[in-house]
Parts: sequence; C-alpha cells; structure tokens
Amino acid sequence: MVNRGYYDLKTRDRSVKPTYYFMLNCLLYSKVETGLTPETDPDEDVNVYLAHLLNSFINPDYVEEAKKYLSKYDTEVFRRLANSTDARLKYRIYKTNADFLLVSIGIFDNPTALCAKPGQSPHREEAYIGRGKTYYHFAYTFSQVVNKKNPAISDVLEKLSVGFERYMKVLSHMRGEYMNLLDRLSKGKLYQLERSVNEEEKKEVIREKQNRLLDLYSEWKKTHSFQVEKQMHLVADEIKEMNPKFSFSLPES
Repeated sequence: MVNRGYYDLKTRDRSVKPTYYFMLNCLLYSKVETGLTPETDPDEDVNVYLAHLLNSFINPDYVEEAKKYLSKYDTEVFRRLANSTDARLKYRIYKTNADFLLVSIGIFDNPTALCAKPGQSPHREEAYIGRGKTYYHFAYTFSQVVNKKNPAISDVLEKLSVGFERYMKVLSHMRGEYMNLLDRLSKGKLYQLERSVNEEEKKEVIREKQNRLLDLYSEWKKTHSFQVEKQMHLVADEIKEMNPKFSFSLPES
C-alpha cells in the first residue's frame, strides 16, 4: 500500500499529514454543517469507520480486493450466498456491498454505477437507501458471529443500518463542499470500475457453470443417460456464450 499525505493549507503547519485526517476533518465539518453536533450525534466510532472507509478508496489495492465481493444486482448477491454456509464470506459480501453503496450515493452521487437494478430509474433513491440499510443490517448480523472478539465493529454496522439516510446526507454535503470528486474523477475511471465488477461477476458465473458441467459429466460416466448428456450440452452452450474460447465434447465410445 502506498502511503499518501496532504498539506493543510488552512494552517501554518506545513507538515505532511495522513490523508485519513483530511477525510476525518471533512466528515466532522460536514456533520456540523448539516446540523449534527456531538450532542445530537455522538457516534465517534462511526466517524472513525467512515473516515477509514473513504481513505480506503484512495488505495487501488483496496478497490481491487473489494471487486470479488461486489455484485451489481440484489439477485446476484443473494445467489452467491444461497448455498454458502461460510458466515465470514457472507459478512464480507454484505459489508462490502453496503460500503460501496453508501459511498456511491453519498460521494459519487451515482448509485447506478455499481448498484443498478434492471429497468430501475436512477432517481429512485429510496430503493437504494432501503438496499443499503438491509445490507448493513445483514452485515451486522453476521458480524456478531465473526467479530466476537471485536464487538465494536458490530455496533458501528448497526448504527449505519439504522442511520443510513443521515450518513448519506453528511457524505453528500461533504462531496459538494470539500471533495467535488465527480469533477476530479473521470467518467472513464468509473466505467473501468463498473466494468471490472461486471467481469468478476461473469467469472464467478462461469466457474459455477463449469462446476455444474463437471458434476453432470461424472453422472454421465456412470449412467450414460441421454437426459444427462442433453443437460451437459446445454450448460456447455451457456458457458461458450459467455466465453467463446470454451469448447466441450464427449469422448467417443
């Protein structure tokens, strides 16, 4: 990970400070400017979490690592989790998608980049809010299992689920007053990130279909069933449609 710093031009101190402090300062100013005070919103743990989250987006390694957990549609998220018994994986998927959804809406003002649903209007903000609240709630639930030694993170995720709209409003203010990321970050980079997420989902689907094909092939070797053979060719065609380089043929008798 590359260490990054910034100069605070508002002070006489010209020492380089970690970018985390820039994020935290902007966040705290934004909370006050949107009417939240330490008395009305004392969640310092959420402040720290959000500052670290925003700072993570500066690091390409974080974004690259997060890709394998991201899904563009609700159906993809639930499909990936349907047959999984790994609580840590479920926690990771829900938490990562919730984090990216919050930042997509609040900072990038672009929920459709990573969170669109087929045929859905990009102006249906309430749908994205509901999705974010749900993801954070599930992340909180699984966090209680995987983070028993660090219950503080579970508390933060619960607060983010309950107060999703409030923190989205703070980040939206932060975007306009302190960051203007949409003006600085090219649409090309956003497109590349969206494309990368789609590619990861595609690879996951292909892997699942390949596993299905292997299971069918094992069954066919035992039974030489015509119906199983027919299913194999259907699955093989689906894989080839997604990956034209793929080829499949049964051994000759």
